[in-house]
Amino acid sequence: MRQSLITLGQYFHLLILVFQKPTKKRLFLRQIRDEIYYLGVSSTAIVAVISFFVGAAVTSQIKYNIDSPMMPDYALGFATRKAIILEFAPTIIGIILAGKIGSHIASQLGTMRISEQIDAIEAMGINSANYLILPKIIACLIFNPILIMMSIVMALVGGWTIGVSVAGLTTYQYIYGIQFEPDSFDLLYAIIKIIVFSFLIASMSSFYGYNVKGGALEVGRASTKAIVNSSIAIIIFNMILTQLLIA
Repeated sequence: MRQSLITLGQYFHLLILVFQKPTKKRLFLRQIRDEIYYLGVSSTAIVAVISFFVGAAVTSQIKYNIDSPMMPDYALGFATRKAIILEFAPTIIGIILAGKIGSHIASQLGTMRISEQIDAIEAMGINSANYLILPKIIACLIFNPILIMMSIVMALVGGWTIGVSVAGLTTYQYIYGIQFEPDSFDLLYAIIKIIVFSFLIASMSSFYGYNVKGGALEVGRASTKAIVNSSIAIIIFNMILTQLLIA
């Protein structure tokens, strides 16, 4: 318990160092652009593939559980839309990004720490936490909501594929179900969740990578801790946000 409190205190202390005014705005903007590519754009392929098959699986399970002559045909599309937007897209993709982005950030910063590159940055009088971590956090906050929008679209396409080819729906019935009683708050809820998850992933992964001590083995351990703890934080905050925004 004591060690957990110490770690939490170190985490918040790092955030204080991170959220300070950058010294060189042009360089800072260039770093954000680069991080958007390395952390965001490079994740589009895996997000698209996983989302497609998650959408297909969700539609199959819903079809199996509500297969009743009393249910209208469009109910499958409606239920698929709700399940994907409210839960599966932001949470599952958040955990996937915790693995991909989290490991990248932790290993990158950890390698810079053990190779003394961070020490060299600090020797030049630069706030290394602000210089290295803040662009990663901002890049995740900017691009991950875009990834979620893409994830929702790909998941609905996957659901359409199963709905038409296996469940016996027509394209019109599925699309009508998706459009039935639209609620803009659902999308807002998904975006709020992924913004919170993105901050947790970027900041926690940076914390474990930035504070690595030792050699290459410790970098691997820091990467593992970043993935595991980010995933746990996502699950916990998923429950908290659900209670605050929906329950």
